[in-house]
Amino acid sequence: MTEYKAWKLNGFVALLLAILVTAAAVYLFINGIILAEASFEYYYLHIIAGIILILVVIISLTGITIVQPNEAKVITFFGRYIGSIREAGIWFKVPLSTQRKVSLRVSNFNSKTLKVNDVEGNPVEIAAVVVFRVIDSAKALFDVDNYEEFVEIQSETALRHVATKYPYDDFEEGGYSLRGNADEVARELARELQERLAVAGVEVIEARLTHLAYATEIASAMLQRQQANAIIAARQKIVEGAVGMAQMAIAQLEREGIVELDEERKVAMINNLMVAIVSDRGAQPILNTGSIY
Repeated sequence: MTEYKAWKLNGFVALLLAILVTAAAVYLFINGIILAEASFEYYYLHIIAGIILILVVIISLTGITIVQPNEAKVITFFGRYIGSIREAGIWFKVPLSTQRKVSLRVSNFNSKTLKVNDVEGNPVEIAAVVVFRVIDSAKALFDVDNYEEFVEIQSETALRHVATKYPYDDFEEGGYSLRGNADEVARELARELQERLAVAGVEVIEARLTHLAYATEIASAMLQRQQANAIIAARQKIVEGAVGMAQMAIAQLEREGIVELDEERKVAMINNLMVAIVSDRGAQPILNTGSIY
């Protein structure tokens, strides 16, 4: 199914014509009664014509429809799709046809919090919000049973599929992860959703993760792992800085000739500097005031 425009006429013009035809029918009906009282031979023709015009008006009024802004009316005539009306206002469509309303407004769907396994097999809790709108009213009504329920089910299915393609966190810092690459994951989710929902005439405007966490049963262990990785990374930075500071100190002392250090004293000085800088507690210096010898 593909949406196309239905035949329509300005509703106010149709109402005006209906009023004029009704007036003509009333005139013919009353005139027929007057002729009958006057014993006119063919008086019944006026009455029949008036009744026929009234029936025509009644049937024609079934073709009057009102379309609200950002709304579409899908028109079917005895089971056959004959088009959609998107323009807001009052319109006259094919009489005796049926119509169904489809909202063209932007809608959003908040998925339930799902428990899935990431690519490494760790159970995670994940949820998303999907912003969408209908762009083809014929597909939305006739190609799927219930397009809103279809969006809900396909959104959760796509979210599960995307969540299984990435790890929750990338400890090796070499690829995408659900936590570290939220924008890329959202784009992947929106792309997959658009492929799934195209059959229902739905356009996906945006898809975003609204909840992401480790499942309760492993949350404590994974938190300890994150803390350990953070401590290791911090220690690496501290050691790199300490080595550079020790090199700079020794090089400056030798360059300015403040003191001459042999290899043994250099090692002792480097050891002292490294201990003072790398230690996670404040260094407590020991003052040597002299020797007894």
